[in-house]
Amino acid sequence: MATIAFIGVGNMGGPMAANLVKAQHKVLAFDLSKDNLDRAEAVGAERMASMADAVAAAEIVVTMLPAGPEVRAVYLGEGGIVGQVKPGTLLIDASTIDVESARAVAAGAAAAGLEMLDAPVSGGVGGASAGTLTFMVGGTADAFAKAEAVLAQMGKTIVHAGASGAGQAAKICNNMILGISMVAVSEAFNLADKLGLDRQKLFDVASRSSGQCWSLTSYCPVPGPVPTSPANRDYQAGFTAAMMAKDMRLAQQAAQAAGAVTPLGAAAAQIYGLMNAAGHGQQDFSAVIRLLAGK
Repeated sequence: MATIAFIGVGNMGGPMAANLVKAQHKVLAFDLSKDNLDRAEAVGAERMASMADAVAAAEIVVTMLPAGPEVRAVYLGEGGIVGQVKPGTLLIDASTIDVESARAVAAGAAAAGLEMLDAPVSGGVGGASAGTLTFMVGGTADAFAKAEAVLAQMGKTIVHAGASGAGQAAKICNNMILGISMVAVSEAFNLADKLGLDRQKLFDVASRSSGQCWSLTSYCPVPGPVPTSPANRDYQAGFTAAMMAKDMRLAQQAAQAAGAVTPLGAAAAQIYGLMNAAGHGQQDFSAVIRLLAGK
């Protein structure tokens, strides 16, 4: 088993690190939050006093951080990971960040003779806890081959998307589809309410016909039709509206940089931004149905 440094053991990183502990790896955890470190230690990770201490002896480093600036600083800044690890250490960033930052950090790692993968995830906190995440991985084939078995201990579907940055590209494209489709499903249920159509009847029709999509059949934004959806828990978050707003912004930044036309993505980004600005960022993103209904 490997010695793995895990930097960032919060809502997503914590259960991911716990699954590595279950797989009998030695996990060296570091986080700026004492509470996060307390939880990591409680599930068997070794609590480290600093990031430098965590990565110094590691064979693999996994990071789960909030955004591109943090990833750049943690890897390439003063005292950053690239300058602290031993030769041959494999670097895996599981954060969801902009493509440009992912490629810049990978280039910095390569200049230091290190292999690095961008490996953002889909599946939310539930998937992180259950070990059923989807990893979308960018980097060399050799680095992917070294990481695949470890990633499979945290996830169910592991896809090598291409060169550095391709994992982030796949993630933001996927989440743009998700964000747009949830708005569409929510609008349909709100229209059904106005027309006096029973919600279950709409679900019965749309889930078996051309309106079928994951946002409807797995994550239905109204209570009842899908008992496991957050709508049945007053929209307690599996994936927060704040995180969706962030991902939609990343998709729009990438679209502008690449010259891609994404009018529905732009509209959805604005809608989730409004939801976040209204103070509902910590609700599940499927609670967008309430915003669209004027509630």
